[in-house]
Amino acid sequence: MGRLDGKVALISGTGRGMGRAAAIEFAAQGAVVFGCDLNEAASTETVALVTEAGGTMAALAPLNLSSREGAHAWVDAAVSSFGGVDVLYNNASALRNGPLMELSDEDWHFTIANELDIVWFSVRAAWPELVRRGGGSIINVASIAARLGARFVGQLPHGSAKGGVLAMTKHLCAAGGQHGIRANAILPGLIYTPETARYIDDPDGPLPAILARIPLGRYGQAHEVARLAAFLASDDAAFITGAEIAIDGGDGSVAA
Repeated sequence: MGRLDGKVALISGTGRGMGRAAAIEFAAQGAVVFGCDLNEAASTETVALVTEAGGTMAALAPLNLSSREGAHAWVDAAVSSFGGVDVLYNNASALRNGPLMELSDEDWHFTIANELDIVWFSVRAAWPELVRRGGGSIINVASIAARLGARFVGQLPHGSAKGGVLAMTKHLCAAGGQHGIRANAILPGLIYTPETARYIDDPDGPLPAILARIPLGRYGQAHEVARLAAFLASDDAAFITGAEIAIDGGDGSVAA
């Protein structure tokens, strides 16, 4: 018996990185997974990896969730394929970082649309299905940048958007209680993904300085975030809602 047996889990951004790791982990723990991604080839590869491992997964790609139409298309396809929604894992995002005065208004609006609006639209689309199901779990990927400013790269739009995700999670907790819907946020620190690889793999990059302030002295792996998300999606976390859980090796807990 798997921890997530019988649950239908919608996971966004399953083409690579933390989304792919989540799809593999959730399916391994018994969930039926419905994913999505902008990259059709990457999405197809993830579905193949899950299927070859004995899991059940389908996905919609290419799909842009930063609009009402995209989010509803995703949820409608999941319900059509698997009959309902038990878990909504808002993982997908896209951002633009850089020094404050080098970022444009377009960079700001792009990041807000693809890190905050994307969660709003997905929640709005999935909410009636979660209510109909008698409850469920919403897991939002925020970031340690929602709490802390970063020196090694400018993250003002990203941190602002993820701060909004964190606040949204609290309000979803309040709104969802009467329906049996739990809402929690995960705050990753430095996790090795295709997006962070350029900083981590650069021999002249900021990695040594970043690791020096992390109590555990290392960066995290995508599968570690996936395991935390799977726990929050499961009935083992039935009395956990409104939580914000950092997975950052202690980076956000110790003064620099």
